[in-house]
Amino acid sequence: MATAPDRRLLTFDPAGVFHPLHGLQARDLAKLAPSLERAREEVLVEDARHYRDGTAPPEKQPLDHGFFELPERLLADFRKDRQQSMLGHILATAERLKKLVDKVVVLGIGGSYMGAKALLEACCRPYFNDLSRANRGNCPRIYFEGNNIDNDASRGLLDLFGRGRADSFDKRWAIVVISKSGETLETAVAFRQFASALRESVGGDAKQLAQLIVPVTGASGRLADLAKALGCPPNETFPVPDGVGGRFSVLSAVGLVPAALMGLDVVALLEGAAAMNEHFRQAPPADNVVLKYVGTAHLLEARRGANVRVLSVWSKGLEYAGLWYDQLLAESLGKRELGATPLTTVNTRDLHSRAQQHQEGRRDKLFTNVIVDRWRSQPLPVGRSDRDEDKLNDIAGRTLPELMSAAIQGTNEAYREDGRPTADLHLPASDEWSLGQFFQMLMLATVVEGRLLGINPYGQPGVQKYKDNMKRILGRE
Repeated sequence: MATAPDRRLLTFDPAGVFHPLHGLQARDLAKLAPSLERAREEVLVEDARHYRDGTAPPEKQPLDHGFFELPERLLADFRKDRQQSMLGHILATAERLKKLVDKVVVLGIGGSYMGAKALLEACCRPYFNDLSRANRGNCPRIYFEGNNIDNDASRGLLDLFGRGRADSFDKRWAIVVISKSGETLETAVAFRQFASALRESVGGDAKQLAQLIVPVTGASGRLADLAKALGCPPNETFPVPDGVGGRFSVLSAVGLVPAALMGLDVVALLEGAAAMNEHFRQAPPADNVVLKYVGTAHLLEARRGANVRVLSVWSKGLEYAGLWYDQLLAESLGKRELGATPLTTVNTRDLHSRAQQHQEGRRDKLFTNVIVDRWRSQPLPVGRSDRDEDKLNDIAGRTLPELMSAAIQGTNEAYREDGRPTADLHLPASDEWSLGQFFQMLMLATVVEGRLLGINPYGQPGVQKYKDNMKRILGRE
């Protein structure tokens, strides 16, 4: 019998931060509460008004506030008209492609793929692409490209898909291409190359080709024009919403289209995010996971110089969730020579590579453990051996979750003994509901911290410099 979904809210415990060596106590976080309240109100009231009316002052432009209420809007439209809503069209498109192809490549870079990759790793079965179709829930294998200019990786995937006509189901594949403007070079080049290979696979049939390409893009721009020229069905060309920046777009069609193709419960994903929104609106600072997280990180950075944020994920499946947050934090707050440096580690793996530096290196880090409270599969015991050469029979009855819990506790104790600040972020499970909360919590926290620091968390002007230089070097000016 399947277990009922766990609909608890995630929790954040900063107890490991309050230590005499840090000079911080719980009352310091309480004293910061008025400032956190003001930042929250700025996000909820002032930013919302400016966004709605189009009256943002120059210092708040761009104002990509559209991510905030997006989960509620998508859910409301779906409940009102399941077939004609955007979510309904996404689910229908995913079901159509599942019947046609065995593989899908998602082309996108940055926020246009990282959230989807995080969902694949966190919510799908491990080694998803290596499973049989039945064990994948009749979903296609999912691949990601267009996120780097890597000759060997691109050619390797094209070779895997095969050249020439796809004459059997296991050789048929499709493209989801994600780019708001269509101008991002990495994704645009990849789309040209993969679309050419896909055209070969359908024997040059333009109608079939259009049925196997799903664009996610802006209302206008190069990709929107290309989608029309290819004849992609309008009801299967999905929008990157105005007012939603790329790194804040995981809960739009950008993340939902790939998630639906993976067979994930996109409604639960949005419901988790909506629950976090309600918690953020209503919970007082002392109980509000968003405000507690921001306050804890801000205090350590401002008072103790802890400007490296280590997100220690205690599950391999959460590595890309951490990398998604790395981009979110770095691009949002890395401005005006401010902003913490993000770093994702996967434990216990990285305890064997980074722990020495973290335990005895510079005191410039906050360690936030991301812990899954309920594993998806049955606990695997160590097991007993008749010969016991490896001397593990004393823990033969212990399970891997028990070993992991001991590692978490032991690491926190070691850091605390040396005055290294730690906090624990608990996810109820590694599922859509929890990931929806996780994404929304950290997006809200990033915006609140930006307002607290007086930094506009939207836009990424520094990224444009390398693009301009590339154009000049390539003679594209």
